[in-house]
Amino acid sequence: TTAVLLLIVLALSLLSLPQASAKLPSVPRTAVNKQNTELLKTGDLVGKVHSMTGGSTPPSSGLPDSVKLLIGAGGIYSAFLYYGSLQEDVFRFSAADGSQFKQAWLLQVLEAAANVAVGFVGMQVTGATKGIPKEMFAVSGCTQVSAKAFTSLALANGLSFPVATLAKSGKMVPVMIGSLLLGGATYTLREYLQVAAIIAGTAIVSMGKKKGTGAPSSVMGVAFIMLSLIMDGVTGGVQKKLKAETKKAGITPKPYDFMFWTNLFMALTAVAVALGLGEVGTGVDFITSNPEILNKIVKFSLCSAAGQSFIFYTIANFDPLVCTTVTTTRKIFSVLLSIFLKGHQLSAQGWGGIGLAVAGILSEMEMKMSGKKKAH
Repeated sequence: TTAVLLLIVLALSLLSLPQASAKLPSVPRTAVNKQNTELLKTGDLVGKVHSMTGGSTPPSSGLPDSVKLLIGAGGIYSAFLYYGSLQEDVFRFSAADGSQFKQAWLLQVLEAAANVAVGFVGMQVTGATKGIPKEMFAVSGCTQVSAKAFTSLALANGLSFPVATLAKSGKMVPVMIGSLLLGGATYTLREYLQVAAIIAGTAIVSMGKKKGTGAPSSVMGVAFIMLSLIMDGVTGGVQKKLKAETKKAGITPKPYDFMFWTNLFMALTAVAVALGLGEVGTGVDFITSNPEILNKIVKFSLCSAAGQSFIFYTIANFDPLVCTTVTTTRKIFSVLLSIFLKGHQLSAQGWGGIGLAVAGILSEMEMKMSGKKKAH
């Protein structure tokens, strides 16, 4: 069944490529800059891509909007729900001798490589943009792959997938701290409460799990997820500078330009770190000794590439808030599926934490949709 699901995801991804090639017209940005800026601050892929591709939604054509939404939302849900499940499986996998896969940077090499391949195909279909500021894409790729690798390292060091996913939903925290300390920004009481709810809910879920062994690893897991959040905050700032650089140069990168170049530099960064840490040799040895994990890693990487394609497809056909809604609710379902399908046991306190964190996430999403966020 997993193979069939993967084939469906990949088929839908290929279907999305021609649609994503729709021209993104240059329009006055005054009407969308505020919204784009707020989306960008969260470090969200949706905000980054929409902001850098002109901030406009092209007119619908061809298929009915309901069918396009089914393709886009269905593809995002299918790809990333399966992606999350596979990521958890990779780091929970135990070999016959009890050893586990810990090579997070090698995993990022393989994931980024799949995205580079799909991004390259997408660029051939939609046409590559000339004059892209590759230096800023290099910095962006470095910070983004670091954030993803730290998340994987958190899972490899004992942090549960539900806790890690909820914690990543609080990526506004480092952005807020940086803006308050460096930019003199101000936030509403509601924004503070939303972030507090996500943090408190995540902490309650972590404490509300059934007691077990491996406390030191859990501490390391928390440390790595905090590093991941910090890198998310750095990425938000880098993306703002990248947007300014492309605007200054009069360039509007297309979605698959963004996917290709970002992931290319993500892959190069991950290769350098993996080689430096000796993960390539040990990781390849582990995979060859346990070929069943290779199947999971390949599917994980392909789902990542397919999921990003569906995000671009949805942005190309709908308002970015539609995509934000889909990706946000997907995270919530990922948490619930992990709890029910992967054997995580929560106490009543833990379920209360889930409810609190989800309330904070949904409140933040509703604020974006209603356009009430302040510009800072």
